[in-house]
Amino acid sequence: MIMETALPSDAAPDCAPADPSTLRRAIAASALGNATEWFDYGIYAYGVTYISAALFPGDTDEAVLFALATFAISFLVRPLGGLFWGPLGDRIGRKSVLALTILLMAGATFGVGLIPSYDHIGFWAPTLLILLRMVQGFSTGGEYGGAATFMAEYAPDDRRGFFGSFLEFGTLAGFSLGAALMLLFSLTLGDAAMHDWGWRIPFLIAAPMGLIGTYLRSRMEDTPIFLEECVVAEARRSPRIGTLVRDHWRPLLVVGGLVVALNVVNYTLLSYMPTYLQRRIGLSPDQALIVPIVGMLFMMLFLPFAGALSDRVGRRPMWRVSLIGLLVGVVPLYMLMGTGLAGATVAFVLLGLLYVPQLATISATFPALFPTPVRFAGFAIAYNVSTSIFGGTAPAIGSALIGWTGDQLMPAYYMIFACLIGLAALRFMPETAGRSLRGDPFVPPASPIRRAAG
Repeated sequence: MIMETALPSDAAPDCAPADPSTLRRAIAASALGNATEWFDYGIYAYGVTYISAALFPGDTDEAVLFALATFAISFLVRPLGGLFWGPLGDRIGRKSVLALTILLMAGATFGVGLIPSYDHIGFWAPTLLILLRMVQGFSTGGEYGGAATFMAEYAPDDRRGFFGSFLEFGTLAGFSLGAALMLLFSLTLGDAAMHDWGWRIPFLIAAPMGLIGTYLRSRMEDTPIFLEECVVAEARRSPRIGTLVRDHWRPLLVVGGLVVALNVVNYTLLSYMPTYLQRRIGLSPDQALIVPIVGMLFMMLFLPFAGALSDRVGRRPMWRVSLIGLLVGVVPLYMLMGTGLAGATVAFVLLGLLYVPQLATISATFPALFPTPVRFAGFAIAYNVSTSIFGGTAPAIGSALIGWTGDQLMPAYYMIFACLIGLAALRFMPETAGRSLRGDPFVPPASPIRRAAG
């Protein structure tokens, strides 16, 4: 008998970790690019009343519903983006795909600011908006999964939660900047000018932001783990989609279920809330922008702490606390929100803090559930399919449910439904905190000693 020693699946030889300056540049490139992507979602969500009046026909309620539906359309295209960009990122590298996606997103956002009004070109106005939103959705299908993968693969194993939280810091920074710009221009220009042309200015700012993000990403080397995999695999091709689904269906389902909770809460809070506060609670347009800005600033303060805590206690406990906390607290907090500006601000801050343990750990949790050869594709496909069905449609569903039932708490009930799905998925998620990305967490480690017949 011949004794053969084998390394456990997680113990593949490590390449040298990134030096501190390279790690800082990788974080900046990921976070700024992600901020640019989500800046668009922020200005669209917080300027939806102006956009609907300028680009859609009908009365105010109909136009707003059309604008929210158009917001959802971009999410229906995201799975196509994931199917295209994910396998490409596993084949040619993370940074090349990320440089392309940010250019597409910024260019489309800039284009939205140039669309003539419905009064000037009729139905071409909403048609052009829909086309540009589809381009944005297609690019985002590769952006988020790629940025999270890029961040996770650069971060040290024992601090992946902390460094990964800065990607979501960029997300909220983009949202906050979009909201702040809309509020600033609304206060300085007045309602008439905002409806006429002022709402376009934030969209035009996306162009220089995209160029800066592209520059930062183009100067980065690809991630050490991806380059290591290229040396090991040499000319091996990335698995086809059918093979990915057959061999990695468990992480696809787990990520998909967790994303239902993650993004129903995300888009209900960050995208739909200004419209909800203005049309359902009766706040003024400026007040409806102040509430989420204050809430997001509090969330940004706590994100790094939550990410660092997840490195110590694990990802699963963080998600469990967040999901159960939202289940218990969302209805009372929505009721508090209906009491006025002060109640809405306190309720939003508390909902945001309950959500932070999920948000802070996305880029540490999801990429670690897939092995390196399919990490970008697996994450992008699972994330975007689930987001397109549940996340991007959350604002339109929330508004429609209120219209059908007359119950202002329907968005809260929808969030409860999503959190129950998330808890079910969490039961099957392996703990990955501190674990190397070299390996498959759904496959038990190989025995240290394999015996082979001599």
